[in-house]
Amino acid sequence: MTGKVPSFSPGSTVSSALPGYVALCLALQVHRLASAQFTVTGPDHPITASLGGEAVMPCHLSPRMSAEDMELRWFRSQFSAVVHRYKDGRDQYGEQMPGYQGRTELLKHNITSGSVSLRIRNVQLSDHGQYTCFFQSSVSYEEASLELQVAVSGSDPHISVAGHQDGGIRVVCRSAGWHPEPEAQWRDHRGQLLPSASEKTSKEASDLFQSQISIVITEHSNQDLSCSVRNPLLNQEKISTVSIAGKLQAELRWRSAQIYSVDVTLDPDTAHPELVLSEDRKRVRHGDRRQDLPDKPERFDTFPEVLGAEGFAGGRRYWEVGVGDKTRWTLGVCRESVSRKGWVTHTPEDGFWAVWLRDGEFAALTSPPTSLPVSVRPGRVGIFLDYGAGEVSFYNVTDGSHLFTFTDTFSGTLRPYFYTGLNTRGTNAAPLIICPVPALAGGNLGP
Repeated sequence: MTGKVPSFSPGSTVSSALPGYVALCLALQVHRLASAQFTVTGPDHPITASLGGEAVMPCHLSPRMSAEDMELRWFRSQFSAVVHRYKDGRDQYGEQMPGYQGRTELLKHNITSGSVSLRIRNVQLSDHGQYTCFFQSSVSYEEASLELQVAVSGSDPHISVAGHQDGGIRVVCRSAGWHPEPEAQWRDHRGQLLPSASEKTSKEASDLFQSQISIVITEHSNQDLSCSVRNPLLNQEKISTVSIAGKLQAELRWRSAQIYSVDVTLDPDTAHPELVLSEDRKRVRHGDRRQDLPDKPERFDTFPEVLGAEGFAGGRRYWEVGVGDKTRWTLGVCRESVSRKGWVTHTPEDGFWAVWLRDGEFAALTSPPTSLPVSVRPGRVGIFLDYGAGEVSFYNVTDGSHLFTFTDTFSGTLRPYFYTGLNTRGTNAAPLIICPVPALAGGNLGP
């Protein structure tokens, strides 16, 4: 095709030449359009930007050609949702969405070769999503899709104890202020993944995400655990570590003991005549006078003592006793065969494994007594009998601390033991109360 327009001979007519001329013009127009066609190409991967930072979204023409005289437009879900517009050689802000005003800039240093980029400053969460890059010349237009991902790394993980569960302690790891949804994991001290008990991700009012992941640890758990929360876009993670030691180990042993809780009641046939038992046999206090009761062989006759009605010849058993603000008490277990008459010493040699409170001092009734350092006064005491292991352990239920553990060899039947202490001028009038163990911990008596 030469592009030369044909001439007419003197004998020809306009009507005979017109079809050929029209065909030639159409051919020239098609050739011009074909030579002006182009494609628009964006990045082949999402653009990632941090909240509050900058995002640069490039687009270019292929083949290379100047875009100075074209209309360029970045928009969101529809053509009219203008993020930035360039036309007639300058930026046009009249149709720009309010949320982008003052935050966009068209980078034009390579516009003569058909390469431009849109810069968005002070990136916001609402900027996250799909964009369209649109180029239009006088004869053609094309577009390409881009994705902008806004990423935020949240707070350092916070690890806390959230109660007991399944014979252990439920530990929760929380971290807030993430975008998009983070990935949270528990690991042991070797870096091995540990199964979580629960996982929850929720969106905050700020549209950022909060992650919560829990794990149940037992007394046999590894000494160190770590919780990591990771931003998958930035490939950044934040880690916190907890050491399962000291008080936490003691609380783990206590929580593990609680799963062996049993229903303990008081045996009125063993109660000293000055003791007053509640109708449900769960409370006992020292009364004001001696009751007229039959002097049975099994009844204590010297000290205000009483035994539990249940006897244990094996297995694991746990119960709790409320001591309130009493100034004197003794709790533990004893052999069913202990002497009930006259003066009795309360040591393992005589068949008693017990702790007491006297004059503000706590002690385990070894021979001689072992003083017990108590930082938080117990309002309730937990007693755990592991018959097979030969252990009787005492716990301060108020703060979850371990008070003392006797180690011995048991034989025959053991029974819960209670000493109320004397009620002197009303200073020790509060009762001892056999308390229900939280339902979450009960039900498993073990072998």
